[in-house]
Formats: sequence, structure tokens, C-alpha cells
Amino acid sequence: MSALIEVLIECEAWEAMELPALAERAVRAVLTDQEMMPAEWEISLLGCDDARIAVLNADFRAKPTTTNVLSWPAQDLASEEEGGEPWFPEVMVQGERESLGDIAIAWETCAREAAEAGKPIADHVTHLLVHGVLHLLGYDHIREGDAELMEKIEVRILARLGIVNPYE
Repeated sequence: MSALIEVLIECEAWEAMELPALAERAVRAVLTDQEMMPAEWEISLLGCDDARIAVLNADFRAKPTTTNVLSWPAQDLASEEEGGEPWFPEVMVQGERESLGDIAIAWETCAREAAEAGKPIADHVTHLLVHGVLHLLGYDHIREGDAELMEKIEVRILARLGIVNPYE
């Protein structure tokens, strides 16, 4: 069976951060919180730089600027009801991992944000990975009720990982 996370590192700075191990821990925490079996799912993660994520942001969101993290869900799981729980993803083939989607994370933006907030970069990156995985699972923060739900879940998962509430 393939790995839970397939990581492609395009920016060398992620190597020193041990991004694959950090991502594995974050993804497992989210899936466990959501009562999902990690053995059934996989995620692709791109560790890139600001230049690359700006291109991706322009191509997929028509926003030609840098950002910290982007997510592309494999299934549309979002609730139509504001503040409602997303749909549960489906496993199409039993015994094989099903893709939840793809995530890209940008080194310079993450490092800058962590420094500006006075947070350890590993904690900030973990938060962004948790955030990205929740997007893959249909959570969002566009509408107020959805944002409240997503933030509550992020804070709960991060607390279990020993990371302080990033919203305080």
C-alpha cells in the first residue's frame, strides 16, 4: 500500500524542516479527529517557494499573488448549509488508498508569517497543513458559520498536537 502522504519538495528549505514527517503527523491528526482510517486515504503535498505558489494561485484561483497554502480537493464535500458538516468522502475501491486531493505550501510566506507572529515555524506549518487537509475534507471559511466550524476543529486538532490556539 502506498504512503499516506506523497511529498514533492521543490524548495530546498523544506528539507531542513523535515516536511514529510511534519505532514504525516498533521494529516494523521486530522483524519483521526474526523474518524477516518488513515490506511484508506492519501494526499499529495508540494513543498514549494513563493514564486511557484503565486503561479498556482494565479492559474487556479485567478489571484496572481503569493499565499501560504493551497488545496485542491479530489471530491466536492462542502455542505450547502452554512456551518454544516461536510459530506464524508467515499472510498471508491476497497483495499486501495483514495486520494483526498493535493496541497501546496510555500516556504517564504510560511517562514515570514511565523516570524511575524513569534511562533515556531514547525507549529505554523502544522497549522497550515491541518487547515489545508480540512479544506480537502470540505471545510471552508468563506461564510461566517463555516469559518467558525473550521476554526473550532483546527484549534481542537492543534491542541491535541500540543500547539497553542493560533487565533488568540
